[in-house]
Amino acid sequence: MSGPRGPQCPLGKLQRSPMNVEVEKRNGWRRHGILVISEDDHRLTWPERELVRQLGMRLYGRHGRADHD
Repeated sequence: MSGPRGPQCPLGKLQRSPMNVEVEKRNGWRRHGILVISEDDHRLTWPERELVRQLGMRLYGRHGRADHD
């Protein structure tokens, strides 16, 4: 016997395949000038991550993650 099966719903066939988040971020920037950046993005240097954190706090306030102040 195999493991549990998910629900068998005809709407499941209409569900899109999983989104490639990095592609969507790139498209948002190129099409609309919208930038989505995680303050933990490993591609950024420490000063760049700190700038992202400060901008986020200035525009939106503190986030609810417990691992950052």
